Amino acid sequence: MIIHDARFLTSNSRADLCPAPTLPEYAFIGRSNVGKSSLINMLTGRNGLAKTSASPGKTQLINHFVINDKWFLVDLPGYGYAKVSKTSRAEWARMINYYLMHRANLMCVCVLIDSRHPPLAVDLEFMEKLGEEGVPFVMVFTKADKQSTAQTKALLADYLKKMSEIWDELPRYFLTSAETGLGRDEVLNFIGEVNEQWAADAATNA
Repeated sequence: MIIHDARFLTSNSRADLCPAPTLPEYAFIGRSNVGKSSLINMLTGRNGLAKTSASPGKTQLINHFVINDKWFLVDLPGYGYAKVSKTSRAEWARMINYYLMHRANLMCVCVLIDSRHPPLAVDLEFMEKLGEEGVPFVMVFTKADKQSTAQTKALLADYLKKMSEIWDELPRYFLTSAETGLGRDEVLNFIGEVNEQWAADAATNA
């Protein structure tokens, strides 16, 4: 997939105020310091499209971007650690949960996971909840450039082994780096494939 145009559309604190669900939609979420904004900028080829910050927890709303006028990319608030109040975290959780459960055009949730760390309960529990609710998702491992290839392979193998204890069929996964562009084509091609199926289904049901 070639990104010709990527632009910010709107921010909302309520899923029911999000743009009309006329295009397929892909949500990006992860722990608050996983490198989500950098990855979104790398995927779209637009530095500064998603605002990066040295302080975790900067994203506090449901942020919609429209890509090539054909699909929505959604930047969701991170879960886990952030320097905000418990009340704010609880509000984010309610907002995110409602969005994930009720957004009709949500094709897939991209769960971002730091490739440098062993499996963390917060990530495993979030993905398990998605599975229980029937929300499609893929795993996107970030920051692969921050360690050796051997270390990355070993940690990834451990992660998949841990996942296999919970899942009969492992979710699809991608290994990425916002610095080197690793995984960009794979993630965008995946989105392109799902978009094609969405268009085919829409034509059939027209």
